[in-house]
This record gives sequence, structure tokens and C-alpha cells, in this order.
Amino acid sequence: MDGILYPASLLLLAILAFTFNQTNNSKIALVMILMGVYLVYSHETGNTATDFKNDLVHDLGGSAEEFSNKQGLDGYDETKLKDNLE
Repeated sequence: MDGILYPASLLLLAILAFTFNQTNNSKIALVMILMGVYLVYSHETGNTATDFKNDLVHDLGGSAEEFSNKQGLDGYDETKLKDNLE
């Protein structure tokens, strides 16, 4: 079943793009083509949007933890804030 899923989804996107193009919905047809290009790209390279998101969240989490360790509650000095306000 998994072997049929990839070509079937490409075929469905091609049919939808053709149908939208015939009904003068060229912008939606372009979106369908772009979805097909992304599907082929992610299938061939193994890079997916989920992997990109996970890497980004991991990097942001590491940066936030580093910032928290450097300037978190222990690094907070309310007297400096009070001096800056006066």
C-alpha cells in the first residue's frame, strides 16, 4: 500500500492542477504544482518540513536555555533596573 501512495498522490495533484487550470483557477493550480514539487523533493532527499521544524525548535530551545543560564533569574539584578529608571 505504501508503494502506491506516492505515485497516487502525485497523480491526484496532477489531476487537481489540470482541473483547476481548466476552470481558470490558475493560482490554485500553481499551488497544486508547488505541492507536487515539494512532495517529489521531500521524497527524493528525505528533507521534510517536519525535520526543519524540529531542528529549528531544538536550536531555539538550546538558545533559550543558554540565555536563561546566563541571564536568567540568577543574573537578574533589580537594583540595576531601579537605577536605570531613576
